[in-house]
Amino acid sequence: MIKYNCLTPIYIMRIESELKLAYKDVLIRPKRSKLTSRKNVILKRKFSFLHSNQEWEGIPIVAANMDTSGTMDIAKKLSKYSMLTCLHKFHSEEDFLKNKNKKFFKYIAVTSGIKPHELKKLDNIVKKTKPKFICLDVANGYTERFSSVVNKVRKLYPKITLIAGNVATAEMTQQLILAGADIVKIGIGPGSACTTRKKTGVGYPQLSAIIECADAAHGLKGNIMADGGCTTPGDICKAFGAGADFVMLGGMFAGHKESGGNLVEEDGKKYKLFYGMSSDTAMKKYYGSIKKHQTSEGKTVKVPYKGPVENTILDILGGIRSCCTYIGAKRLKDIPKCTTFVKVTQITNDIFGSSL
Repeated sequence: MIKYNCLTPIYIMRIESELKLAYKDVLIRPKRSKLTSRKNVILKRKFSFLHSNQEWEGIPIVAANMDTSGTMDIAKKLSKYSMLTCLHKFHSEEDFLKNKNKKFFKYIAVTSGIKPHELKKLDNIVKKTKPKFICLDVANGYTERFSSVVNKVRKLYPKITLIAGNVATAEMTQQLILAGADIVKIGIGPGSACTTRKKTGVGYPQLSAIIECADAAHGLKGNIMADGGCTTPGDICKAFGAGADFVMLGGMFAGHKESGGNLVEEDGKKYKLFYGMSSDTAMKKYYGSIKKHQTSEGKTVKVPYKGPVENTILDILGGIRSCCTYIGAKRLKDIPKCTTFVKVTQITNDIFGSSL
């Protein structure tokens, strides 16, 4: 028989009845606007980060730290538009040293896991290249170990802006900021190549996660990066409208000439492989096999080949500019102030299927 006293924690199942929302559940309501052209919209933002005290100016759209999107070639293209790339953690030290362009290092983050050998590799790269950003990336940012590593890395590199995640709730966003993160990555399971929600039943609808975590972060003068779930430029606009300071994209930057993943051809059509970093494909590629105590939480898909990534970049930036003209936001920074979300049952008219 178990005896309880006043110091014994008792955990019980709870149900939150408030409806939580994903991108597909809302549209942004149009508003009167004084803007006369999309060209008048200012997409660059200036940030001064909480812990690093570093200032950074750019367009806060980020290529995800997946080996199919966070590549050196993607980073070179995005840096030309002052956009950020979280390079995947399997790049070698030599890969970084080959890039001598100082502007390149302004627009990349060095990604690392939290195992001792990964942190040692991170230290070597940081000492040799002096990057502006570090991205500490784990699938589950809720462990005490992760918070302690965030705190350790903050103390080691006090002047480097630290991105850390992933989480999806306000209290853990605050904890990671208090531990030393400047930017917290938000998203548990919304990614197009992620199967965490199917395998574990765990997750949080992405739009609501952004709204709640942004409020928590901004109260502490921290920032958030929405990670996962965007499939169109409109979704990116919704993420900014919900309060995201940065928006990270994986699938939208996959399938290009500069993306990772093997190029394959079937029935005369070209495809590139795109997969989650917890998928069978990624784990076998980098670790040889899946350990018995693990399960794959990612899938591998064939993305139609899209050609140069620059076309996608221009499409995304054009969509954001157009959104701003519909709601009267002169600057990307103003989108949250000009956003009213409308709950919907349908977003698009798909009678003729998807566009070419």
